[in-house]
Formats: sequence, C-alpha cells, structure tokens
Amino acid sequence: MTQAQIVDERLADRHASAALRLREAYASGAVEPLRDILEPGDVAGAYAVQSINTRFWTQQGRRIVGRKIGLTAEAVQKQLGVDQPDYGVLFEDTRVADGGVLNAPQLLQPKAEAEVALVLGADLILPDATAEDVFAATAHAVAAIEIVDSRIKDWRITFADTVADNGSSAFFVLGSERKPLEGLDLRTCGMALELNGKVASLGAGVACLGHPLIAAAWLARTLARMGEGLMAGDIVLTGALGPMVAIGPGDRVDATIGGLGSVSFSLGKPAP
Repeated sequence: MTQAQIVDERLADRHASAALRLREAYASGAVEPLRDILEPGDVAGAYAVQSINTRFWTQQGRRIVGRKIGLTAEAVQKQLGVDQPDYGVLFEDTRVADGGVLNAPQLLQPKAEAEVALVLGADLILPDATAEDVFAATAHAVAAIEIVDSRIKDWRITFADTVADNGSSAFFVLGSERKPLEGLDLRTCGMALELNGKVASLGAGVACLGHPLIAAAWLARTLARMGEGLMAGDIVLTGALGPMVAIGPGDRVDATIGGLGSVSFSLGKPAP
C-alpha cells in the first residue's frame, strides 16, 4: 500500500467515524462539534460525511425526494465565516402534512423557518445552470416550512458541522396551494411566520441569495459538477426567507408567503 493510499484510508476512517457519531446522536442526544475530525472550512470532508450517511439511510430503505439549501442569507454566511450556501438531502419520511402534527421524539433542538419550495417538472443537470433554467424546469412553487435541527450541542456549528449533519435538516411541510411560476414575484414576496398566533419572523424572497431561483440554480450547478442532478419530481427547499424560530412541544407554526398562500403544522406534546 502506498503512502497516499494509507492517508486516504485513514481519512475515510475518520469520515466514517464522524458519520456514525451523527447517526447515533438521533437516539442518544446531541454531540460535541466535529472539530476533532473536520476543520471548520473542510468542505470536501463535510460532504463526504454527509454522503456516507445518505448512502447508509438509502440502504435502510429511505427514499430521497429532493434537496434543501441552507446558509442562503449573507449574514449567516458571515457568522460562520463562509462565502457559499450548503445543501442537504430530503427524505420522504421527513415530510409532514400541511396542517398536520409532528410527533418526533428524535428532535433535539428544533427550529422552524419559512421557505419557497420548488417542485421540478423536468430534469435539471447543467453545470452552468441559471435562474432561467430553473424557471423552465419548475412545475410549480409552494409555500413551505422547514423544521431544522442540529445534532451538534447548542447549535455550536461551523460550516463543516452543518454540512456533515445533512444541512441541519429534520422535517419539512409543503403548502396545499401549487402555483406556476408565471406571474409570481418571488424576489419581493413577503413572508410572515407566526408562532402560536404571534408574528415571530418576517422576511422576503430577496433574502434567499437575492432570489429563490438563484439559490436553486446554485444547487443545480453544484450537483452537476459532482456528477449528480435535480430530477423531475424533486422538491427543492430554496432557503429561509427570514430568521429561524425555536419551537417546542405544543407549538403551532403558520407561515404565509406572498403569492403562494399559507402552510402550517403543530409540534405534538410527548405522551404522558
């Protein structure tokens, strides 16, 4: 075995160790940041860890239904010292019905954010994808809520932590109204998220990398360069339109996005 092969094998072992630590956190509780394995800016290593767990979960029978984009707000990027968004995988078993109740004992420190979701009507595999390409490939848009969570204690995340942790993804809710993109202004559309009937977060489409379609184009380019792509039927959560809101058992979350309508869910209380 060459020296390079030895180094690669050791690196693979470290990535596998980080992936296992994150998987176990769903049952045993949040873990310390992964800085003993991943440097804060280790993009390649972080996505390698994410891919290990994605393969593990799909082998367990979970079905991928799309992607989520994170870190689309410039202020959050600056906070983590990065100059790019990130992405994670959406699984079918993390979908919550509009107006439904989410009873998820594996949630550790959940937060909710309102987003524009796109559902593709055509494949999009272009290394130079533009917002116009996303527009052409999209079947419809819907209002969405993403329930994010971190398997890292107290949300003390770096860029590498959140990428490795599947973009801090947990669950998502899609609204019932499907809207074609024609005639929608997703750049200046307003967003209001209410927690138990009180406004808790405000925002607009421009907060999402300047436009939700720009965010989706970034995702398409990034995946294409890795030999992957977005497929017809895929759901794309394009990124938060306003600040995240911490939620707890018994809370009800309602979000309204201009032109797209409303979406809601409740977080169920644990059984006595």
